[in-house]
Amino acid sequence: MTHDHDLVLRPTPAQTEAALNPPPGRTGGDLVVETLAGLGATTVFGLPGQHALGMFDALRRSDLRYIGLRVENNAGFAADAYGRITGEAAPLLLSTGPGALTSLAALQEAAAASAPVLAISSQVPTAGLGGGRHGYLHELPDQAASFRGVVKSVHTVRTQSQIPSAIEAAWKSALSAPHGPVWVEIPQDVLLARTVIPVVTGGDAFPEELPPRPELTAVAADLLSKADRPAIIAGGGVVRADASKKLRQLAETLQAPVVTTPGGKGAFPWTHPLSLQSWIEDRHTTDFLEDADVLLVVGSGLGELSSNYHTFKPRGRVVQIEADLGKLESNHPALGIHADARLALQALLETVSEREDPTAPERVRGLLSKVAERISAQELTLEQEVLASVRKALPADSPSFWDMTILAYWAWSAFDAKGPNHLHSAQGAGGLGYAFPAALGAAAADPTRPVLAVSGDGGALYSIAELATARQYGLNVTWLIVDDGGYGILREYMTDAFGEATATELTRPDYVALAESFGVPGVRTTPENLEQDLAKQLASPGPSVVLLPAVLRMFAPTHLD
Repeated sequence: MTHDHDLVLRPTPAQTEAALNPPPGRTGGDLVVETLAGLGATTVFGLPGQHALGMFDALRRSDLRYIGLRVENNAGFAADAYGRITGEAAPLLLSTGPGALTSLAALQEAAAASAPVLAISSQVPTAGLGGGRHGYLHELPDQAASFRGVVKSVHTVRTQSQIPSAIEAAWKSALSAPHGPVWVEIPQDVLLARTVIPVVTGGDAFPEELPPRPELTAVAADLLSKADRPAIIAGGGVVRADASKKLRQLAETLQAPVVTTPGGKGAFPWTHPLSLQSWIEDRHTTDFLEDADVLLVVGSGLGELSSNYHTFKPRGRVVQIEADLGKLESNHPALGIHADARLALQALLETVSEREDPTAPERVRGLLSKVAERISAQELTLEQEVLASVRKALPADSPSFWDMTILAYWAWSAFDAKGPNHLHSAQGAGGLGYAFPAALGAAAADPTRPVLAVSGDGGALYSIAELATARQYGLNVTWLIVDDGGYGILREYMTDAFGEATATELTRPDYVALAESFGVPGVRTTPENLEQDLAKQLASPGPSVVLLPAVLRMFAPTHLD
């Protein structure tokens, strides 16, 4: 009798010959790039540094494409977007100490948004590990400790033989639900030393699945099938799991209205009769969801933004499907189902009973009408027209990346993404500077579509250096910069809270001239000409900048009422 654990994959004669006679001149760095290639990676992002040169030298001997950014944090944002667009783990190569630490904000965003980033950093030489103070350049007592609270998993390599296994384990971790960033660190001497380890020719790139417990989905299906007023909140987990079609099928079977969170933009068709769209920061929407007798929450932790700043208090039964165990029932008691959204939705589809509810579309129309009336009473025509111009100019299948800026906050609620995985922002961790470098990563992932980045002038100043990256690689990104002379949303917050703003006003450059100094075309536009100017630049290959001087306002919050 043969058992599964007795089966051994035997090398072919060619593999045996290659193993016995590896090519000369290889180092630990070659083991890194060979393992990445064996796992299926084709593109890596990063920034070289003294301790990491062994990895970067090995790139020269590989077929991997390298996209080098000018700031490590921006390289992390680019890898984040590449991972979101492709669904693959995006390798990010970094150096020790300052280089590694500079990526922390980007890795926090990747963690919050469940973006699969495989960060591989160098370390000081092996003799310097262990917490002593040896005086190496870039030395930290415990570099990995700085990342343990941010990434999904940390993998420290001490010998060359550990490199393939450590990177493969990290790759699987990044791609197992919930997706997220992982950290691998390898000492400088391990990367530089010659190696006799055979060429890495493959790897197990298949992550572990996270199916739901059947007894829980059975209860959930019964609750939803018997509900009088079911409703669904769809979060980023639906997008990451590529489960939008299953979500739509379930909503139609149950006749359950669906609202999407900022992270779940595009998970449900915007104009569908059951679509509550994305007005989740609206009290009318909050009331609607509170009135549901059974509320299905898929791929969302019901955090600050997706709960109207924790004012949401459900009165009915909550069913929460969430791949991140730490988010399950963390804000509201629920029937918690720890599972990948795609697998859980499939299980529900197989067990729910079809509901008839002719009132559901009518209730959806009534809610959207109330929201429209609230917004129209606030004299926000400029903001709505600017957002509409962006939507008209952007091709329906093009992705967009939004910084933490007033126009992005409008987009969370009022922008039709035209499909899943099309609209991305830094709403997970909320750091500045995300949009442009992330858009560069998306353009590297798919050069066939133009990509839009949207920033305010404050966020743009975080990313100006990457105009050089865009120009160097000819990446097809149009960058819309809304220039209001400062940190616009903080100006509003402080004025409302304290009567006047402090530290929010910025001296800013001539962004058009600055773009042109990098060899990137720039155009200054107006709200009236925005659609035409933006569409023209999006239709032109390569990078470009569109500058819109405008002071935009936010719609009034409802969580403070």
